[in-house]
Amino acid sequence: MLDHIFLSVSDTDRSVAFYTAALAPLGITARVDYDGRDGPPGHPDLKGFGANGRIFFWLRQGAAASGAVHVGFVADSTAMVDEAYAAAIKAGASDNGVPGARLYYDPRYYAAGVIDPDGYTLEFVYKSWQHNPS
Repeated sequence: MLDHIFLSVSDTDRSVAFYTAALAPLGITARVDYDGRDGPPGHPDLKGFGANGRIFFWLRQGAAASGAVHVGFVADSTAMVDEAYAAAIKAGASDNGVPGARLYYDPRYYAAGVIDPDGYTLEFVYKSWQHNPS
């Protein structure tokens, strides 16, 4: 299991606004700003997002590498996938796959994809077998 990821973005203010809107339907609403001066020399300033007492998704100012990163976010239902997709599109994302079953992976794999303002691909995913053992 991953603990955290840093994503370099070209405009932290724009990206904080985008991710605040896009991740809220998934319950990822906790926000932390970390001043890099509090860390070792050269540590970047960070803008963090999380839920349930964990901050796991961090943005840092830097050179964005469009297409170099794909991030899949867990949704707790198909409705959450739909809501996150709609919120991301409204916040400025481009479509990269409308909500629906991804039969090429598994008939129970429900997802939607978007491209964020820096060109990173995001996926909002509900895998029923990971939520309802049967």
